[in-house]
Amino acid sequence: LCAVMGGTPEQVENAAEIALEHHLGMTCDPVGGLVQVPCIERNALGAVKAVTAASLAIKGDGIHFVPLDAAIETMRQ
Repeated sequence: LCAVMGGTPEQVENAAEIALEHHLGMTCDPVGGLVQVPCIERNALGAVKAVTAASLAIKGDGIHFVPLDAAIETMRQ
């Protein structure tokens, strides 16, 4: 999304890190055996986070507080 909005490769990386770090720790444990709740709401919030992260990365100074690789590694654990 950030690239489509005209972001540089560095801004795209920054947007990915911003979106991912705020998605860490959010579980998708089915309630009552259904994958609908809370997963659907979580995915909707993820779409909002993508738009916000792209905007922040394009308008920001590019400073990473958490490197993208560290956020990905944390997600993998």
